[in-house]
Amino acid sequence: MSDEKDRFKHVNYLWDKAEADKLEGDEVGLLIYRSNLLGADLRLTNYGGGNTSCKAIAADPLSGDPVEIMWIKGSGGDIGTLKRNGLAALYVERLRELRKVYRGIAHEDEMVELFNHCIYDLDSRAPSIDTPLHGFLPFKHIDHLHPDAAIAIAAAKDGKKITEELFQGQIGWVDWQKPGFDLGLQLKQCLDENPGIRGIMLGSHGLFTWGDTAYESYVNTLEVVEKCAAYLEENFGKKSPVFGGQRISSASLEQRRNQAAVLAPVLRGFCSSERHMIGHFSDDARVLEFINSHDLERLAPLGTSCPDHFLRTKISPLVLELEPDEDLRDTEAVKNKLKGAFEAYREMYRTYYQTCKQENSPAIRDANPVILLYPGIGLFSFAKDKQTARVAAEFYTNAINVMKGAEAISNYTALPRQEAFNIEYWLLEEAKLQRMPKPKALSGKIALVTGSAGGIGKAIAKKFVEEGAVVLINDNDAARLEQAVAEFSANYGKDAFASALLDVTSQAAITQAFAESAIAFGGVDIVVNCAGLSISKPIEEHTDKDWDLLYDVLVKGQFNVTKETVLMMRKQGTGGDIINIVSKNALVSGPNNAGYGSAKAAQLHLSRLNAAELGADQIRVNVVNPDAVISDSKIWEGDWAAGRAKAYGVKVEDLPAFYAKRTLLNQIILPEDIANACFVFVGGQLNKSTGNVLNIDGGVAMAFVR
Repeated sequence: MSDEKDRFKHVNYLWDKAEADKLEGDEVGLLIYRSNLLGADLRLTNYGGGNTSCKAIAADPLSGDPVEIMWIKGSGGDIGTLKRNGLAALYVERLRELRKVYRGIAHEDEMVELFNHCIYDLDSRAPSIDTPLHGFLPFKHIDHLHPDAAIAIAAAKDGKKITEELFQGQIGWVDWQKPGFDLGLQLKQCLDENPGIRGIMLGSHGLFTWGDTAYESYVNTLEVVEKCAAYLEENFGKKSPVFGGQRISSASLEQRRNQAAVLAPVLRGFCSSERHMIGHFSDDARVLEFINSHDLERLAPLGTSCPDHFLRTKISPLVLELEPDEDLRDTEAVKNKLKGAFEAYREMYRTYYQTCKQENSPAIRDANPVILLYPGIGLFSFAKDKQTARVAAEFYTNAINVMKGAEAISNYTALPRQEAFNIEYWLLEEAKLQRMPKPKALSGKIALVTGSAGGIGKAIAKKFVEEGAVVLINDNDAARLEQAVAEFSANYGKDAFASALLDVTSQAAITQAFAESAIAFGGVDIVVNCAGLSISKPIEEHTDKDWDLLYDVLVKGQFNVTKETVLMMRKQGTGGDIINIVSKNALVSGPNNAGYGSAKAAQLHLSRLNAAELGADQIRVNVVNPDAVISDSKIWEGDWAAGRAKAYGVKVEDLPAFYAKRTLLNQIILPEDIANACFVFVGGQLNKSTGNVLNIDGGVAMAFVR
């Protein structure tokens, strides 16, 4: 095995014979094993890209006769995480019989519905458009991947000639054509005309390789991609400097992050002109090499070649005409400078649509760019959610690799505009989009909840994520934050949240947390001021230190977080929501509560003042007034519970029941109840409501606002 590993420098040899031997005789299990290994190396394929398949004999469920079945990655899956339920299973003979009813390339989309008549496993995933590409080839195991190194050759002007010379006729060539039934027939024709070849290069698209066993197919794939990558490496810089050489130098890492944090909300505002978008930022070395180069101006407008790249990144990126050290602090000046560029891009996209559309084309989609390039700084991407934005950035990085390779050995060629349109507005792609689940209420929204590593704050953050938002979770307690990060990662995945240490008494920490939100997601739409503490003492025992701490956290903290929120929301220009978690104590007078109760009253009136001031910006400010939320709350640690128990003449352990009994509904209030109240304000039904107070206290008559 070590000898095998040593053969490969540009791809990872991951085959474990002991693991594979456990699957001996299980061709489908070996297909999944091989697929997962291939998908684990992003130099072989990108997220969601490519298809793998195997053919084996199985018993017909009706006759019991042995029949040949093909298992292939189903529509919408990812080979890196593929499981059995992600496969489609079809009768091979029935699939091939469809050639008898095929009416030609003008009608090939109708063949997709006929795949359903070939299904062997009725519980399997829907077959993908690539099904006939595998079905018409006779090999037991087939890999169709999108390796950057192979696509670089496939997208080169002289790609066919280079493939012939590099592989000495062992790899066939099929010119670019949209995936479908006819392309499957062309692959079969290529094989018939070139018996004995070990694979086929698809012009501007990708690579097909195969073998009679899972292992043979795996090694064949690695060998072909290794040879492509080695050939490119030998040629980098021979013909001319990579991308024509560097025109500018990158800013420092700190400068790049600072510029990205300042600019991202402005870009997000422009990109969200039709619907809220989530952002992603990358300053990967490969990105910087491209965007800092002399050839950026020539290559960027060409767009991508591989359909998988194009579908994620759009027809072309928007290159920002900004200097790396440009002063971006004057938001209006920056907006005015960029406004024309966005208008020009949208007009370009509309013209592209009008020029290429056909009678049955779906309606035009969002005309804003997905990929934005800032020379010297990095790449921004904006999409419906974080995963889509991140993957778009990854795909454009793949496209950069392709351009780099193609330019090293020949000249890069992109898909013709009409072919690109035919992919983007393909009726089958549109049908796939229409089948996607309806967006959740907070899809496209970014939330920052202070004190969200526990108690009420964590419950609110969870609720927002479950309703589709992305969240910056934070806390002033590093250990508690670490636990929350682990929990959110396990429950929601890495694309649902980011994290930051945040002490709301520190202006620097507040500024940094908002910068983290801008870099991670592009800005912020919902801010919940939830960080808090309580001190319960008779007035004669209250110290200046107690008083200052309460007002610094509750009042000044809310004020400074709100101020930072307004700055970012004004950059975006899309409005937003501020929710302040106050308390029934803002309205009800009780014993031993002078500092806490008065600070809560200040929070409440500050909320009213902010609501009155920020309405013109479409920023809504509302209040949730909880009472006695004890579960998982740091407020109830230390002396607070003892102080309240003493004030009411009850035991500490009896406080929950005491608080419940004094309410009209006789209910214990939980963090989830407060989270639900917050969602009521931001879920879309109260977009014309601001300056409100919502009591979540089980019913305390003295706390009624009116």
